[in-house]
Order: sequence, then structure tokens, then C-alpha cells
Amino acid sequence: MAADALQDSIPIEKLRNLGPKSAHWLVQAGIRTRGDLKQTGAVAAYLMVKQQQPRCSLNLLYAMPGAMPGAMHGAMHGAMHGVLTDVHWNQLTEKTRQQLRAETRSE
Repeated sequence: MAADALQDSIPIEKLRNLGPKSAHWLVQAGIRTRGDLKQTGAVAAYLMVKQQQPRCSLNLLYAMPGAMPGAMHGAMHGAMHGVLTDVHWNQLTEKTRQQLRAETRSE
């Protein structure tokens, strides 16, 4: 449990796949740590940012699951039923990308 708490306290700016602009947008949306992102979920976090930054691309949505290695993603529980590992955003399968896009439409 202590390792989980330590992992969850990692600042969003330090997570894999998230560049400075993406991290800044997430912080503006109130997502400051890995734990915040894990609790919010990738899809909900993307939609929160999209409200403030309408021109943000789907790359942000695809980047967040890989930013949380070993974490069950809150907003992806229904579509994914599983754990994503530390993967670069451009290595997500097309099926995973489709599931993520579908969830943005159902939120």
C-alpha cells in the first residue's frame, strides 16, 4: 500500500507520455498527480481538458493510459476490464483507441 501511495503522489508533469502542454492542461483541470489521474480516469480527464482546450487532440486521450503503468483506469473500467501497462501512446492498439473514443461519446 505504501508503494501505491508513493506512486499516486507523482506529479502529473513527471508521467510518461505527457508533455509540458498536456501536463499544464491537466493541472488547469485540477489533475495534479498520478493519483488524481487514476481516480478521475483517462476519459473523464480528457473531457475535462477538452472543455477548457477545445483544440486538444485525441493524442492526449491516448497518452494517459500509458502514463499510469499498472493502474486500473477509472473511466475505462467498463470498456477495458483490465490493466494497461507502461506503453507509449502510439503503441496502443486500434481496438483500445476505438474503446477510448467510444467512451468519450458515452460520457
